[in-house]
Amino acid sequence: MTRILEVRALSKGFDMHHLGASMQAFEAISLTLDASEFLLLKGRNGAGKSTLLRTLYRSYLAQSGEILFHSSHGVIDLARAADVDITLLRRTEIGFVTQFLQARPRVSAEALVAEPLRLAGWTAEAALDEARHWLDAFGVKRTLWPAYPATFSGGEQQKVNLARALILPQRLLLLDEPTASLDASARAALIDRLAALKAQGTAMIGVFHHPGDVAQLIDRTIDLTPDTTPDTPQQEDRTDVVV
Repeated sequence: MTRILEVRALSKGFDMHHLGASMQAFEAISLTLDASEFLLLKGRNGAGKSTLLRTLYRSYLAQSGEILFHSSHGVIDLARAADVDITLLRRTEIGFVTQFLQARPRVSAEALVAEPLRLAGWTAEAALDEARHWLDAFGVKRTLWPAYPATFSGGEQQKVNLARALILPQRLLLLDEPTASLDASARAALIDRLAALKAQGTAMIGVFHHPGDVAQLIDRTIDLTPDTTPDTPQQEDRTDVVV
């Protein structure tokens, strides 16, 4: 198998200055991830699941440890890489899907979804056609395609968010509760898209409130609950996927 990610003794905490205290989100996490592998993170609220995803994406800086990403340019430690390198990898090889859309003012839904393709070198017409295809696949009403997502409902915003985040295959995909606010048809479209990306070699790490939605995609599970994992995260078979 092609190795995509190696996380070694990764720790992250936060200083709460107003309380004069610190809080440890997770400590000494180690894991590996191969191409076409889907890893589910589970654990009680506050176990550090979303924080771990954001640390891997480098939205948060790690306190210690390594995040060795096997990019198309070679192995790079995301915990220490320069911001310019992180920006390039986010644009071309690492995707992050959350339950929240960061819509920009006066940018239409179709233009927002097409943007990753434009940045990847697609022509404006081809990118727009592909964006419309995925907006339709996720169930966004055609009348909304030229409208501004900032005016949409939460569910419609999430559909736009998914279409944008998943339109371009990535080497590594991080998923933070992507099924939140989705109706049944949009969840089905999401699962189909994730299955297709997985078959193409995309490695995925995900947090799902209802992991049954993606049970058929999960290869391994890691439990971040501190009292069950004092030293290293507990890995389970896909048959034990519960929250």
